Order: sequence, then C-alpha cells, then structure tokens
Amino acid sequence: MVVIDPEETVLENTPKPPQPAPSTSKTTTDSTRSETTTTTTKAAAVKVSDSDGFETASESGVSDNEEEQEENINKEISSKNITEDQPKQDTQNDDELIQRGIEEANEAKLEGNRLFGNGQYEEALLQYDVALQVSPPDVPSSIELRSICHSNRGVCFMKLGKFEDTIKECSKALELNPSYMKALVRRGEAHEKLEHFEEAIADMKKILELDPSNDQAKRTIRRLEPLAAAKREKMKEEMIGKLKDMGNSLLGRFGMSVDNFKAVQDPNTGSYSISFQR
Repeated sequence: MVVIDPEETVLENTPKPPQPAPSTSKTTTDSTRSETTTTTTKAAAVKVSDSDGFETASESGVSDNEEEQEENINKEISSKNITEDQPKQDTQNDDELIQRGIEEANEAKLEGNRLFGNGQYEEALLQYDVALQVSPPDVPSSIELRSICHSNRGVCFMKLGKFEDTIKECSKALELNPSYMKALVRRGEAHEKLEHFEEAIADMKKILELDPSNDQAKRTIRRLEPLAAAKREKMKEEMIGKLKDMGNSLLGRFGMSVDNFKAVQDPNTGSYSISFQR
C-alpha cells in the first residue's frame, strides 16, 4: 500500500504560480527600434534616391533650359529672317500689282482703240477712262500709257465737237509728257476750232522746237498768223467801241463826246496817240 504524503499531494494539486509574460515593453521597444531602423533606412534610401533624383532633375532642368534657350534663339532668328524677308515680299507684291495694273490698262486702251475705229467715241472714252483708273499713277512705266490715254480721250472729244474738253485732255497728256507731239497737234487744232489763234500758234511753235523740220507746223503758223492779227484788230475795235460808249456817258454831262478825241495810230510802233478836237 502506497502512502501518499498529504503535503506532496497538496504540492502537486497546488497551481503553479503564473510565469511572467514576456516583456511587452521590450518587444514594443524592439519593434519600434526595428521600425525606426527600417524607416531610417528607407529615409536614407529615399534621401539617397531624392538626392540622385535632385541631381538628375537639376541636370534635366539645365538641359531643358538650354533647349528652351536654343528654341527661343531659333525663334528669334526665324522671326528676324521673316522680318528681313517681309520688305522683299512686300516689294514683290507691289511689283506684281503694278504689272497687273499696267496689263489691265493696256487691255482697256486697246479696246478703246477698237471702239474708236468703229466710230463709237462715247464707248471709247469710257475704255480710256478705265485704263487711266487701273494704271498705277506716279510709276515711270505707266506715264507714257497714261499720257496716250489722255490724248486719245482728247481725240474722242474732238470728234464729238467738245473742243474745250479736247484742250483739257491734251493738256493733261502734256503734263505727263511735255514732248508728246500728237497731243500738241491735237490741242492746236482744238484751239483753232475755238478761234484761239494765238494759243494754236504757240502750240505749233513748240512743235517746231521739238522738230524744226516739221512742215505742217510751219504751214499752220503761216496760215494762222493773219487770222490772229485780224482777231487782235477786231478785239481792239470792240474795246475802243466800249470805251467810247463809256466816255460819251461821262463827257455828255459836260457837253462833249469822244468824237472830240481823235486816235491816230503810229505805223512804226502800232501804238495810238489821242488828240482833242472841237
């Protein structure tokens, strides 16, 4: 028979005192330290990475700035080239417009010539006017064209019996081309039609200055000089008549008249001397 010691049984049945749990603080500290280490490592890694990235970014930034500067320089050069080329393009465009205007004016002038040949003077006038409108003014290459169109308009007006307009158009032609003999001839003819003999002779003399051998101008001068002299005498007589009427109205108050005054012409000078006769 086994005898059980009561104390032993008690000891066996007595619960063992609880074993102290592992230190949480230590674990937490270790964990925190571990995390801190990890964080520090990561931070260091990030710092290194950031450092690398910063340098790369800096280098990239420098590269971008250089590219931007280069691009700006290229833009400036391109802009400068465009600016330098612009006057050339403008000049080229102006030349093209001038040439186009001259071509259109020539076409209108030729159409006017065709209409004039058909006796359509009013229509021809319109075409010459179109030519003057489209031809560029103050351009040396169009001066002769404009002068011809004015002179041709003068001929049209002469055919229509509008001699004053003929004189105006031919005068415009001569302003552009003072040595335009056809315009001088036509203006002289229009002056003769209006009995402006002195002015017609002046135009014929200008023709002789340009062409001393022009027989037509010489014949015209010889024909017009007597007519001009007769007209001068007629104008003098008309003037004297008007003066006599005016003098009689004034002298009549004193019982006199212009008949008491006699005008005698000096054959050498052509001037007049007046003597009083009762």
